Amino acid sequence: GLIALKNHLEKSYNVFTVAPVKEQSCSSHSITMNYPLRVFEYGKNIFAVDGTPTDCIMLAVNKIFKKIKFDILISGINRGGNLGDDITYSGTVAAAMEGCLLKLKSLAVSLVVDFDKQPQYLHYDSGIYFVEKVIDVIKKIDTENCFFNLNVPDKPLNNIKGLQVTKQGKRTYKDVIVENTDPRGKKYYWIAGTPVSTGNGEGTDLFAIENDFASLTPLRLDLTEYKYIEILKNFNYMLDK
Repeated sequence: GLIALKNHLEKSYNVFTVAPVKEQSCSSHSITMNYPLRVFEYGKNIFAVDGTPTDCIMLAVNKIFKKIKFDILISGINRGGNLGDDITYSGTVAAAMEGCLLKLKSLAVSLVVDFDKQPQYLHYDSGIYFVEKVIDVIKKIDTENCFFNLNVPDKPLNNIKGLQVTKQGKRTYKDVIVENTDPRGKKYYWIAGTPVSTGNGEGTDLFAIENDFASLTPLRLDLTEYKYIEILKNFNYMLDK
């Protein structure tokens, strides 16, 4: 997905690519601090890092392409949706978050796929179509403290009804922990689970995808739940020394 998007955008833009060496699903906003990072050059303006997506953004902006003034940062196209609660785990979304922290206009992009489907049959062209539309919008608006999460159904473009601006939905999982036994008789555990959508009415990212729309969700850096500030102040007699 990343290569497909890069190859297409290079027709119109100067593209600089820094990506993890290997799969980094569910790495969230983690950075590597306990061992040194290594950078590998794969071609003109193409680098790989043996770290997390956030490591890649930090190195790209602060070291590898330090002299470049970027117009926009795009993370993806990820193979697999990042919807609802899943965005808190997503390395794809976290890379866009790091871009926002570094004062860049930033977009995370994911193709909502059936993982049994072979990669050569995925509709990355549909993802690319909506990326170009969203880029044109993002370039025209002030995005301070805001970044964007785009999810696109893995369908031919003619089968996608359009793009909806959405809020984050709610997704929970059942059977999250799978227990099994290794050949030596010792137990091991695999974190997995089957996603269950709950309470996702019209206007959410999950509702949009389930109804064959692409979904664009603005996200913010500030995680404060402001209504509880005043509520907690009412308990000052308990919170003070």
